[in-house]
Amino acid sequence: MKIKLFATLKETAGSGSIEMDVQETMTVAALVEQIGRQFPALKPGLTVSVVSVNRDFADMSTLVGAADEVAFFPPVSGG
Repeated sequence: MKIKLFATLKETAGSGSIEMDVQETMTVAALVEQIGRQFPALKPGLTVSVVSVNRDFADMSTLVGAADEVAFFPPVSGG
């Protein structure tokens, strides 16, 4: 599964995307847990991010599978 990262998540990961090996359908919340185990520094930002699945807004209960594209957009501030 391709996971796109934006803003501070991209900076933390050192890349705009990561690949995860997903064997079964799971919720976005379960995916966040799996990413957090593999990339612990990303977990705090993932839990507060806006999520999209296949370019549609989603929430933590949305189901995702291996063929889906998931993107995380952390909160930003500035002026």
